[in-house]
Amino acid sequence: MSNDWTPAQRLAFRFGVVYLALFGFATQISGSLISNPWFTYRGLGRLSPMREVTHWVARTVLGVDVRLDDVSGGETLFFWIQWLWVLIAAIVVTMAWTLLARRKAYTAWTPWCRLAMRLALAASMIEYGMTKVLTTQFPAPPLTALVTPVGDMTLSALLWTTIGSAPAYQIVTGCVEVLAGVLLLLPWTVPLGAVLALVSLLQVLLLNLTFDIGVKLVTFHLMVLAMILLVPIARQLAVVLIRLKADATTDAPTVRLPPSLVPSFGGPGKPDTPSIAIVLPIALGAYLLGTQAWINWSFWEVSGGGRPTSVFYGIWNVERLSVDGQVRPAELHDYDRRWRRVIFDSPEAMVVQRTDDSFARYGASIDRGRGTIALTKSNSRTWASRFIVDRASDDQMTVAGEMDGHRIEADLRRVDPSAFPLMNSSFRWIRPHDP
Repeated sequence: MSNDWTPAQRLAFRFGVVYLALFGFATQISGSLISNPWFTYRGLGRLSPMREVTHWVARTVLGVDVRLDDVSGGETLFFWIQWLWVLIAAIVVTMAWTLLARRKAYTAWTPWCRLAMRLALAASMIEYGMTKVLTTQFPAPPLTALVTPVGDMTLSALLWTTIGSAPAYQIVTGCVEVLAGVLLLLPWTVPLGAVLALVSLLQVLLLNLTFDIGVKLVTFHLMVLAMILLVPIARQLAVVLIRLKADATTDAPTVRLPPSLVPSFGGPGKPDTPSIAIVLPIALGAYLLGTQAWINWSFWEVSGGGRPTSVFYGIWNVERLSVDGQVRPAELHDYDRRWRRVIFDSPEAMVVQRTDDSFARYGASIDRGRGTIALTKSNSRTWASRFIVDRASDDQMTVAGEMDGHRIEADLRRVDPSAFPLMNSSFRWIRPHDP
């Protein structure tokens, strides 16, 4: 870009620098750059003073009187309000910059801004990709998902169950995202990395929009970064696509970045020496790949496919239920004793599915030696229950104990895992006829 930038170009550059920097620092985009196994950082937006500013804007400016959730995942109202004031702040700062700045081009800034965008986009792609490669973003469906009617699932839960049931698809998409991140780190492959990232993010955005996933803002801004990186070669890409469409045998021009867009320290009459522009992204990429692999592998062992399971692991149907000595169908008992199934998945939990398909979840401490299960509730420090287990066989057991002042005794039979087609479907070239 020449030194005679138009006023519109200068204004767009200033706004882009201010806005993208503010949004990146506020969100998990900056968090992806500071990947580490020691502490969790997901952007400054949840920290002081940006957190307090967001609450002030919500309460004072917008009149929001509900509690803002800035802890749970997804883009809750808190993050949309934060995005609004970040946008307004960027406009104000841009106006002030424009009034104070001299008329000049920002040619010397451009390569470094591109480098910052490359690193931010690459870090996000590597993080998201690695969570899919090691299948921690979409783990295998928990046992409760197998007995939850599809109509009772939210759109996001349905997506998580679907992709978690097809790990090969998840791993392939993760490899594409990691590859895009790696290609963005090398100056020679930035165009290919940006195209790959843009296509991957478009699919992610479509899933976010259609399955109600709460990272729409972040995904859209990552797409903007990819598109900005492609602007200098947009004309070349268009020529390539047109020629390929017109004649597949025509030699298409090579897509290269203009030399002015690659940071360098070469002075007048000296060869360019863009060592930092090459070494820094490669070093950061190696660090991100290593830390993300370690973080996700550790998470996989704790909460993913390598997680420990309960000694009573499985879905157990209630064949007989006695409450205070009365044996009758479960649906005729009081609400909390309408036990249809008892589910043991993680070592420290027990879940009861009622006859209306709702779930009662308990913390569980299983002493296999003594044959006891001690239950707790996460929302109560005083509630407790204890059951004695009599396991007649691997697939049959009886639990008996006190719960809420009632004497409970239930005969349980474990469900054969092969009863769930979702857990036993495999790859087939030729699909048989549905029964």
